Amino acid sequence: EIANKLKNNEHEIAKRHENVTIVFTDLVNFTPQAKELSAVKVVNVLNHLFKQFDDLTLKYGLEKIKTIGDSYFAVGGLTNDSKIGAYNSIELAKKMIQITEIVNHETDYMNLDIRIGIHTGNVIAGIIGKNKFAYDLWGATVNLASRLESTCEPGRIQISQNTKEIIGNKVECEERKNVQVKGIGRINTYYVNYT
Repeated sequence: EIANKLKNNEHEIAKRHENVTIVFTDLVNFTPQAKELSAVKVVNVLNHLFKQFDDLTLKYGLEKIKTIGDSYFAVGGLTNDSKIGAYNSIELAKKMIQITEIVNHETDYMNLDIRIGIHTGNVIAGIIGKNKFAYDLWGATVNLASRLESTCEPGRIQISQNTKEIIGNKVECEERKNVQVKGIGRINTYYVNYT
């Protein structure tokens, strides 16, 4: 849809989406480890991992937004039902953890561990800029998903109250009370049980 608008020389490309699910991942302690390695090794391990994440994102019907260093940013529910988007986002996150564990076992020069934050809410999506423009998402929903990732324990998936309410009992979770989230305060979150 966006590509067609660009081809038709439309310049104001923006849209509000409600109840989409943001997925943020980050590789724990990746940057300090990367300092000791050659550029080729660093790029190879990220490429090997993120190519598989790309395949999984397509499989579960999410949209990859971008990678930011060793972080991966995707969204569910842009093109399908918000409940399906939220559920598929969690299923994607589970597979991302499994893939990271596999790649970690295959890699003898880094210790790879991932943490994932997921939040459901409203966003603004669009394209800005003139050179190297890219489709991106903005808003408090994106920020909270990022904060849920950064306050998550390694190897875990932390989801917001909003996401939990949408998925109901379809996914087994354990509640975390009074999690301190930068810029937001103390909130209740949930860890997804997947093992």
